[in-house]
Formats: sequence, C-alpha cells, structure tokens
Amino acid sequence: MHRTMAAAATLVMLASASPASAQEPLESPPIPRRPIEAPPKASAAISLEEAVKRALARNPAAEIAAEEIHRAEALAKQVRAGWLPTLNANGTYTRLDDHRRLNGDPTGRIILAKDQLSANVQLNVPLVAPRQWVAHARSKENIDVARASRMDVRREVALAAARAYLTVIAQRRVLDSTQRALNTARAHEDFATTRFQGGVGNRLDSVRAAQERATADARVKNQLNALARAQEALGVILGEEGSVDASEDPSLGTPPSVQSAIDEAQVQRADIAAQRSRVEVARKTVRDNWVDYLPVLSAVAQPFYQDPPTFTTPRTGWQAQVVLQIPLFDGGLRYGVHEEREALEAQARSRLEGALRQARSEVRVAFEAMRRADQALVDARDAAKLAAEALELATIAYRAGATSNIEVVDAERRAQEAETAAAIAEDASRQARLDLLAACGRFPGGA
Repeated sequence: MHRTMAAAATLVMLASASPASAQEPLESPPIPRRPIEAPPKASAAISLEEAVKRALARNPAAEIAAEEIHRAEALAKQVRAGWLPTLNANGTYTRLDDHRRLNGDPTGRIILAKDQLSANVQLNVPLVAPRQWVAHARSKENIDVARASRMDVRREVALAAARAYLTVIAQRRVLDSTQRALNTARAHEDFATTRFQGGVGNRLDSVRAAQERATADARVKNQLNALARAQEALGVILGEEGSVDASEDPSLGTPPSVQSAIDEAQVQRADIAAQRSRVEVARKTVRDNWVDYLPVLSAVAQPFYQDPPTFTTPRTGWQAQVVLQIPLFDGGLRYGVHEEREALEAQARSRLEGALRQARSEVRVAFEAMRRADQALVDARDAAKLAAEALELATIAYRAGATSNIEVVDAERRAQEAETAAAIAEDASRQARLDLLAACGRFPGGA
C-alpha cells in the first residue's frame, strides 16, 4: 500500500514539474519545423460562368447530345428518300453452253445467242405516297425532340459543372480553416515548449501541445488531397486535361417566390420541354393512323438495251408503267401498329405528368432546403465566432498560469471543428440556392 502511494506521488511530481524540481528540466527533443504546404496548383483558375461555358462546349455528354441532333437529321433524310424518285442502272451478261435454235434444229435459226448482254436504266417516281409523307413529317419533328433533349443534357452538364465548382470553393474554405488551426497549434506548441525548457511549465503540457500540432498537420495534408481531388473532378467535367481551380465566390442571385418558381419550372425547364415534344410527336403519330389505309401510286420508266436482240426484245427500246398498290389485308399488322402507337402516346403523357410532378416537388424541396441551409449557416458562423472567442480566453488563461493547456487543446479542436462546420454550411447554402435555380429552370441561363 505504501509502495503504491509512493509511486503515485512520484508520477505526480514528474508530471507537474514544480519549480523546485524544475532546476534541472528534462530535455525536450527538437521538433522539426516544416512550412505549411501550399494548396495544389491547378492548370487554370476560372469563373463559374467560364466553367459552365467550357463544360457545355467540351463535356462528352454535351458533345454526344449535339451529335444526336445530326443523327436525327440524317434519319429524316433517309425517310425523305422514300417518296423521292430513284434511278438505278442494271446490267446483265449471260453465258449459255450453246446457241438456242428454233425447234432444236442444229441448223435452225438462233433464238437465244450463246453470249447475251442486256442493260437498262430504271426510274421510279412515287406519285402518291401518303405513308412516306407522314413519316417524313414525324422525322422532322424528331429533330426538334433531339434539340430539346440536347438542352436537357446541357442543363445536367451545366449543373454538374456548377456543383463541382462550388465543391472546389468549399474544399478551399475547409483547407483555410485547417491551416489556421495548424498555425494556432504551432504557436501553442512553441509557447508550451518554451515554458518547459525555461523551467516554468511541465513536459505534459509540451507533449500534449505537440500531439495537437501533429494532428492539425495531418488534417491539413488530408484536406490538401481533398482539394486536389475536387479540382481534378472539375477538370474532368470541363473536358480539360488536368485540374481546374475556382477563381471566385459566385453570386447566384435572388431566388424567386415558391409559386413563381413552380410556374417557371413547368415552362422553362429543359427536361419538361423535351418531354412535351415527345408527347406531341406521339400524338401526331396516332392522329395519322388513317394514312396506313391509303393506296400508293408510282410511275416506272425503263429504257433498255439488248444484244443480240430476241423475238420479243429489240436491241433498244423503252417501257413505262403506272403502278397502283391498294392495301386490302395485311394479317392485322396495321391494327397492331396502331395499338402500339397509342400505348407509346399514353406512356409519353404519363412521363410528362411524372416530370411535372417531380419538378414541382423539386422546387418545394429546394425552397425548404435553402431556408434551412441559410439558418444553419447563421448558426454555424455564430458557433465559429464563439469557439474562436473561447479559444482566445483559454489561451489567455493558460499563459497567465490560471489553467493547464488541456483547456487550450480542447478549445483549439472545438474552434477548428466549428470553423470547418461553418465552411460546410456555407457550401450547403450555395448548393441549395443552385438547386433552386436549377429546379425552376433559371440555371443555366441561355444554355
């Protein structure tokens, strides 16, 4: 029992390092000092407007959407060929084992020569082709659908670029707070080490301050990695080979009212416009079902050449035909096609209703999220100010010898956490405002 009490007393004396025992202080090993690392250098620092412009010009998704318009135009040309004239040249060479003679007499007249050459040019002109006309009209409307779909893709690309841009800003703010925390931890470590080496403090305070400095140093390095990843992600979205940095804190403007935002969303959003175009094309396709029952009239002209001529075919000549095709019975194919078109129209209308409902929901959720994010930002900033004040008071008290540095270390951690939380809350507020602008169709403007 006495041995235990003596050992405890010895530990207390070593930890406290009273002035009587501080005449021969323990030597503290020198702590290597490394400068605070600078943030990763990106290839360029651009504004939000420039970031969105580059993403719309170079992002693969935007490029694919642009090529989809070219594809729709090419399909329209293919459909148009169905009711335009066609001209084909044909040639045939025939080799028989022997001449074909009249009545099989070897000395009789040749009716089919052993070598025959025939050629013709055939012109086919559709005169009445209602199905092809209607199909061409629908194909041209599909070009408009592709353009509306491209606007929707551009909206998504612009929104992704803006989110990545704001993420870079948020990561830089968090990095700033961790670097300030590291500076504070280093200053506290220097003071605690100086006190210990001067025989006034104790080794426990010095070690505790060094541990907090090392923890802050690790946080800075982790945050540098996070910032580098965010810059690389922004570069990928913009179609750049390398990282891209954000040069400014963008102003996203004043949001509209709830009802005004809902009304705008149902008119201005690119995804809603694209879905409306699909519904309109499906409606017209169903409306034009009657053309499947109309006849098709075409004219065929064919000049020809035959060598050697035969009994029925002269050496040169021509022939012309007018061909009328009346669909009478096709096994029910047209009825099945009509039912399929009606089902596609119903699906398009259901998708439109779902998209409108989703847009209104996104507006309401975005408003609520923005309101709460703004309130959380105010609270987080107040908490950061109070935490900074608490750190200052704890530092003053420790330097005055009124308390140990454990209160300072705790205040440093709380101040760093509060400042980081304020940076995150600021990013959440900007992201919520961006979501609202996108939900009501105001972002991106003029995309």
